[in-house]
Amino acid sequence: MLTQKIFVIAQTGAEFVLWLLVALSIFSIAAIIERYLTLSQIRSKGAKLKEQFQQLMQSQNLEELAEISKDRDSLEGRALFYGIKHAKEHGVEGLSEMINSYALIEKPKLERSLNFLATVGSNAPFIGLLGTVFGIMKAFNDLGASQGDAAAVMVGIAEALVATAVGLFVAIPAVVAYNTFQRQVKNIMLNLETVRELSLAYAKRKGK
Repeated sequence: MLTQKIFVIAQTGAEFVLWLLVALSIFSIAAIIERYLTLSQIRSKGAKLKEQFQQLMQSQNLEELAEISKDRDSLEGRALFYGIKHAKEHGVEGLSEMINSYALIEKPKLERSLNFLATVGSNAPFIGLLGTVFGIMKAFNDLGASQGDAAAVMVGIAEALVATAVGLFVAIPAVVAYNTFQRQVKNIMLNLETVRELSLAYAKRKGK
């Protein structure tokens, strides 16, 4: 019967789910470490340029942008270099679109692995719940086979709940990391918007 086949699956299903969650946890941790190191480096390089932008706002001397654009070590620095170069050669026309295109090209690189973290964060609890369901099915099946031994089913249910706990343990760091990295990516994109506006101001000043 189909029910018996499902019980057979449940015998090993809970353990398989646990191993799946362990594998997801390993990949999730690897993705978190990789994104943390990558985005930290990008933010660190962009911090210096952001300070220069703030000083530029105070001095109102847009000519300094050409000097600042020589530093192409950061993501924002390269965008500024392209923007200033375009402004000198072509003026305002097409400048905004060019920097927007650069930002769109770089955004997927910044968001790499974030979809995976979001998927793990949203689905790991359900995978854990599936393991718990398999475990409880096995526990009640064992109860029937043991002719009403309550101790057997209680131990089985306790073991089954481990899958739910592991699912939450995997999901919570993934969700926290996803939200943190998304916020960092958003800040980097805002920096690129600042570069675009400053480049437009520079091009308009040059066009006078």
